Amino acid sequence: MKRVFRYIWKYKLFLIIPFCAMLLGVVLDMLNPYIAGTFVDKVILKKQLNILWMVLAGVGGVSAGRMVLGYVKEYMYDILSSKVAVDLRKDLFDHIQELPFKFFDNMSTGELMSRMTGDIDNIWRSISFGIGLFVENAIYFITAGAILFTLNVKLTLISLFTMPLIAYIAFKLEKRVDEAYQKLSDQGVILNTTAEENIAGVRLVKAFGREKHEICKFLRHNKKNADLSIEQARIWGTYHPMIEFLGNFTVIAVVSIGGLLVINENISIGTLVAFNGYIWMLIWPMRNLGFLTNVIAQASASSKKIFKIMDVEPAIKDPEKPVHVDSIKGDVAFENVSFKYNDSYVLKNIDINAKKGSTIAIMGATGSGKSSIINLIGRYYDVTEGRITIDGFDVRDMQLKTIRENMAVVMQDTFLFSDTINENIRFGCENASDEDVLEAARDASVDKFVSEMEDGYETIIGERGVGLSGGQKQRVSIARALLKNARILILDDATSALDMETEYEVLKAIKRRRRDCTTFIIAHRISAVKDADEILIIDNGQIVKRGSHKELLKKQGRYYQIFSEQFKDIGFDNEEVI
Repeated sequence: MKRVFRYIWKYKLFLIIPFCAMLLGVVLDMLNPYIAGTFVDKVILKKQLNILWMVLAGVGGVSAGRMVLGYVKEYMYDILSSKVAVDLRKDLFDHIQELPFKFFDNMSTGELMSRMTGDIDNIWRSISFGIGLFVENAIYFITAGAILFTLNVKLTLISLFTMPLIAYIAFKLEKRVDEAYQKLSDQGVILNTTAEENIAGVRLVKAFGREKHEICKFLRHNKKNADLSIEQARIWGTYHPMIEFLGNFTVIAVVSIGGLLVINENISIGTLVAFNGYIWMLIWPMRNLGFLTNVIAQASASSKKIFKIMDVEPAIKDPEKPVHVDSIKGDVAFENVSFKYNDSYVLKNIDINAKKGSTIAIMGATGSGKSSIINLIGRYYDVTEGRITIDGFDVRDMQLKTIRENMAVVMQDTFLFSDTINENIRFGCENASDEDVLEAARDASVDKFVSEMEDGYETIIGERGVGLSGGQKQRVSIARALLKNARILILDDATSALDMETEYEVLKAIKRRRRDCTTFIIAHRISAVKDADEILIIDNGQIVKRGSHKELLKKQGRYYQIFSEQFKDIGFDNEEVI
């Protein structure tokens, strides 16, 4: 929680004002038992009715003052907690945006969502209610204790006798609740992840008829979550009644012994009434200890989880002294590049020289390392050996913003936002004109299916593009990349869901409008790569063959086999092909 206080201190005004209001409120509250004692001793017993109006005015004034100060305190603490929650959520989100691909390879969406929502809400709750109440109770305890000693030392010592035991039980409660909440929070992540995955993949579940299996899996996680909640309640139920009992026992002891002192005329009835009022100001903080430790324990556990993510150093970041590049032409070179992932080589000794405006095609079996090659260009991962240069500059010496602003990528896993088709295309360049959006859409053959929709480009598509076919989603993604008009274009299996006629039109449009753009194409179909300046055949992370379409056919290796398989029904003669 120490790091949370740094966020709190940024808004010290919203901390100091409610603290002062709380302090004044406690001072006013300390007058109530004194007024009650005076009322008993002087108005009831001594019949001094002339001071009755003063007593009543005092009670009314204290109540009104407490009301105003209570409003200021609660309102300002709520503002403070909301501001801290906003800053925490913003900083966490900003930090997540800076983390590399590898972080997300090992992190579930459900866990990140739990940190962004539930855990930050726990901290918000502790600031708006828990911490303020904890400080207020501490002030009540100290102030009331000091006043009690002035009233009667013996009764005060009796009332304080159980306090160390109550504190010990409260600290034991806090420790066990903290451990229980840690487990409950982790299980909540598993539960959220299971629900999120099943909702996102509901079509797959239904397609395979696995509803019952997924329901049973969810129920298992849900039951474990319920069991942990019950365990937390059991801990609370074990310790909290003990605190309640000791508090009530203290009151009984004070009233009993205080009654004897009144009978023996050692103290007045008014003093005993006042003493009883002040002693509740000791007991209530002790009673609240269990509840407050629960709130603070949850916030403490949540803050640890949040800052564990925020302490992850981005493995890929800007160099301390980046090279200044006025504009990028698009020359991309791999110089003896090797890449390890989890201590295993994914790529070995890759050499590529892509000049400005050239097209490099990459083919190979699934898992051969094709996507890894293009992921290294934008520094989504860093090379293990060798180097990659853009216009002669090592990408590790350049600003990430410079590299990525000059790249347009169509990922293998097509992702669209729950928004209109127009906004999904405009994601590539938010300042683009409507004419530019329409031109990119036409070149990507988006216009063909959008023209048949009632709302056209303002049609809202579902989550991750639900409502569009695989080919339609790919076309929207290609339009998004074309709109960016970057110097380097990467198409990672971007036309796999298109029919050959549409693929031909799209690739022809890309070639026409991007003559000066360096293009990398990953594909499995010969039709998508045959016009490339150089075609690379990747196997087990290495380039095993390279050359143009005609050169690779002449070698009659793996590329020739793929060609023969894909075009066997067309009946090409070898000489015609070459």
